[in-house]
Amino acid sequence: MHFVGIDLAWSPRNRSGGAVLSATGQLQAVTADLTGDDSVLRFILSAIPPGKPGIVAIDAPLAVPNETGGRPCDQQVAAVFGRFEAAPYPANRRNLSRYGGLRAECIRQRLESDGFCHDPFLKQHARTRWVIEVFPHPATVSLFHFEKTLKYKARQGREYSLRWHELGRLRDCLAALAKADPPLYLSDELLCSPIEGLRGRSFKSAEDVMDAIVCAYTGLYAWHHGPRGYIVFGEVTNGHILVPMTPSMWERSNTGSQ
Repeated sequence: MHFVGIDLAWSPRNRSGGAVLSATGQLQAVTADLTGDDSVLRFILSAIPPGKPGIVAIDAPLAVPNETGGRPCDQQVAAVFGRFEAAPYPANRRNLSRYGGLRAECIRQRLESDGFCHDPFLKQHARTRWVIEVFPHPATVSLFHFEKTLKYKARQGREYSLRWHELGRLRDCLAALAKADPPLYLSDELLCSPIEGLRGRSFKSAEDVMDAIVCAYTGLYAWHHGPRGYIVFGEVTNGHILVPMTPSMWERSNTGSQ
């Protein structure tokens, strides 16, 4: 059983991040060099070959029926996680078409043709093939008990000194999951790679790798704990976002435990 996280760029002209975890939390592969859809699919299917079980957790809208506005799942996530500054951008077909098409939908459809089920309601320890939509910002709020999201993304006026510090914090938090249930074990190479001083594409690559690991661990956490370990906003047809839920996050979210 393997868990693939994809931090998918909205445009195929930009590179995407990928990560693969085993069921025991071993980080088996990372990359920040996935380009077009074929590259992303090759990475996924090399980790979860035909007929093998696994979960693909993608940070991108897998179902977008609405031409304008936002999906119900985007609004629901914003209602719960907005106070943590972890609300998603509203996804609609008109906006996504500006970036080269609805590539996440296309990737999802191709995965479905390879036997993956587009269904966020994961069954605990079930050995099947799933593809789900996830979102790293609320995931980190839940997993690491943050009051606000980490500020490592590029924004106007945001200095690299802050972004280096915040991405370093994310790596430290991921490293601390070695003692979690389920555990996550980062490679020595990743733990020792410098972050401070990175700029431009080099920093973006480090950021994409960390986000992809969060996506993969989201899938592992939800699968390991079953319904009590995640919440699904929305549903399959109109779009969904799965967020891992720790016991403390159930209390903080006021959504009620499953």
